[in-house]
Amino acid sequence: MASGYLILVLHAHLPYVRHPEQPYMFEELWLYEAITESYIPLIKILEGLERDRIPCRLTLSLSPPLLTMLQDRLLQQRYLKYLQERCALARAELRRNRHDPVLKRLARMYLDRFTEAAEVFHIRYKNNLISAFKRFYRAGLIELITTAATHAFLPLLKVYPSTIRAQVMTGAEYFNHVFGHAAPGMWLPECGYYEGLESYVREAGYRYLFLETHGLLYAEPRPRYGQWAPVACAQGVAAFCRDQEASRQIWSSTEGYPGDPLYREFYRDIGQDRDPAYLARYVHPRGGGIQTGIKYFRISGREEKDLYDPEMALHRAQEHAHHFVACRMSDIRDAAATMALPPAITIPFDAELFGHWWFEGPWFLDALVREVAQYSMTIEMITPSDYLGRHHDLQEVQPSGSSWGHCGYHDVWLNETNDWLYPYLHAACSQMEELAENQYRCQTLRYRAQHQAARSLLLAQASDWPFIMRTGTTVEYARARIRDHLSRFYYLARACETGRVHERTLAAIERLDAIFPDIDVCHFRSVAKPYPPTTPTGRP
Repeated sequence: MASGYLILVLHAHLPYVRHPEQPYMFEELWLYEAITESYIPLIKILEGLERDRIPCRLTLSLSPPLLTMLQDRLLQQRYLKYLQERCALARAELRRNRHDPVLKRLARMYLDRFTEAAEVFHIRYKNNLISAFKRFYRAGLIELITTAATHAFLPLLKVYPSTIRAQVMTGAEYFNHVFGHAAPGMWLPECGYYEGLESYVREAGYRYLFLETHGLLYAEPRPRYGQWAPVACAQGVAAFCRDQEASRQIWSSTEGYPGDPLYREFYRDIGQDRDPAYLARYVHPRGGGIQTGIKYFRISGREEKDLYDPEMALHRAQEHAHHFVACRMSDIRDAAATMALPPAITIPFDAELFGHWWFEGPWFLDALVREVAQYSMTIEMITPSDYLGRHHDLQEVQPSGSSWGHCGYHDVWLNETNDWLYPYLHAACSQMEELAENQYRCQTLRYRAQHQAARSLLLAQASDWPFIMRTGTTVEYARARIRDHLSRFYYLARACETGRVHERTLAAIERLDAIFPDIDVCHFRSVAKPYPPTTPTGRP
């Protein structure tokens, strides 16, 4: 047995940005970029590890909205068109830079990447990347888990326990629907935890969850092993805690590896440098300012950037992986001296960090897994289920309310930019409780409207929208998504109450919010009402 464990968790999530009503929607690019730059590179890493018989036990969380979009035929076809456009743009860049050997080589690199992405997506996995993750699960390389139905920030919805239950149960049931087995653990959206949440986690069949560092370190009683071992919460749910120092080395652009001057500069894309008329021939007419994924410069300097060198960046990523593993082995040796069991280092990240935000991230991950395999007597990569299968006697504690993000206590999701939306969400939760009490004959219009109302409400609750308002990126889009989902919910709820359901309107909404085909509205029935319903004034 190794002296200690490394538990690496990647959480893959994107908000539901499917827009069948539009031939082109800018926000759908979020999905296409994540597939090209993060998910396909991760699949290629796992293929290589499997081919080389390198031991790997990675934990991968896949959110229900992402799973839904990855299976959607419309988005699959649009993604292929996206790749065709990017390949055409890369060829144009090859012609444009034909007299500059360095830029020409970089343009060729991007053409090869887009071409390979099309081969992996369309040829190898028949447009369905979920089949790849199923394959790696069966091969024992990954443990698959999931999150709440639409990644809602649960602590700010706890005044309606029925909504918490619906979010948690619907997420668990949809995962089972997709993969044919239950997920052993749950990723709490934004690591948002409050006391009592674990009862819903256990009800959904999950064995473990993840906490931000201070959620465990400020627990009562204080955990005897600190962040080096999971604890048992109420209901017997295990809680794994993020190792803050280890995580910072990877995600921080100022203190961690991604800020190295040899790495590619994310914010310098040819979408900002090229004439919009030139770009419009290969990408959508929105053209200027768009992220094409073709970037020629590295981080060096503030104004004048040096050209990117992929070989130097690859070598640096491998150096960083070696350094990271050496640091973790040192941590394990220090912690093991005072512990009665092997210390566990848990490092959870957004999967999109690797490849999308940090271009060299997939190279780092690949080198990390291979490096750990060389020191198997000191450090072993395992999953939370592996740990719980080996160590049963966990200290019982009550974790502290917490989240990740600025200040660590929900500030990102409740502030002056987004506080207006919660009265509307709470009022809709109250109305959904009443609507869920009605039992309509299966597949009648009122039955369909009732179930579609539940879908629209869940989509309105996504944590992505208040997050976007806080960061100030695509604020109008986030506001529009909330307004649209809530408007659909209120229309459908009213139609159910009056019995006047317009079938064509209902069908249109079903086409727009096409998620959770087997949703169970019984999850929304009232659990308890500790607070009176909030009734907002004005329009959302």
